[in-house]
Amino acid sequence: MANVLKATICVVNYKTLEFTRLCLRSIRKFTKYPYEVIVVDNDSKDESLEYLKRLSWIRLIERRHKAGERRGSYDEGAALDLGLQNCNTEFYISMHTDTFVQKDNWLAELISYFGNDENIACVGSDKIELTQRWRIVLKKATDFQAFKRKILQKPGSISRFRYHNRTICCIYRTDVLRRENLSFLMGRDQGLTTGQKLYFELLDRGYKTVELPVSIMGKYIIHLAHATQAVNPQEFPLQKRTVKKCNRIIDKIMSSEIIQNILTDNSLDS
Repeated sequence: MANVLKATICVVNYKTLEFTRLCLRSIRKFTKYPYEVIVVDNDSKDESLEYLKRLSWIRLIERRHKAGERRGSYDEGAALDLGLQNCNTEFYISMHTDTFVQKDNWLAELISYFGNDENIACVGSDKIELTQRWRIVLKKATDFQAFKRKILQKPGSISRFRYHNRTICCIYRTDVLRRENLSFLMGRDQGLTTGQKLYFELLDRGYKTVELPVSIMGKYIIHLAHATQAVNPQEFPLQKRTVKKCNRIIDKIMSSEIIQNILTDNSLDS
């Protein structure tokens, strides 16, 4: 790793030992750009936290969950804010524990999309679906409730259907987020997800963003959507069919050659 760090990757952990291990190992295996990793643990109190404490190459921050605080998306946003407060690099990258790097030099290539344009504040993409393209298209075309909500929303309202780069793997200019006093928790009272209002604010304040097609971002990372909830069903209720679908995808991805090679390479922890 180079002496001058230019990027901070913030990974938020909550009771996802196997995914967290894979996420961190994949970062270490495929990242050549000068970086550091901050892991914010959301009071897991389990073996995933014990694993993180054994890693000397990450910066671990243990965030305590306060009584009455919401879990899930709120915890994620608060953890990303905490990581940002401790970021001392030009770029700040949010990454979920169920996101795994799969391409060499991925970070340098993604950061190259900023080019020399200081007004570009963010590079990312929409959510990545690990299902056949025709199923995604069919689902969107037949989601009449979503269509109805889009049609009936008030003009000028902040809509959760408005496009935003997802925090599954998103790169921000650190100085812009701080200068604009932006938070990943913004919009919580409006029903928006983590980082959604932050993204809207970047656009509304005149900053440019790069919205990569999912086909491009999917070359760099694998994202197991809803995997964290699926492995913690007692805390994150999901529909049974969603859990079943998610577990099927998890089994397929986790048994793939590239993932198994990373999971069996214990040297990536050293």
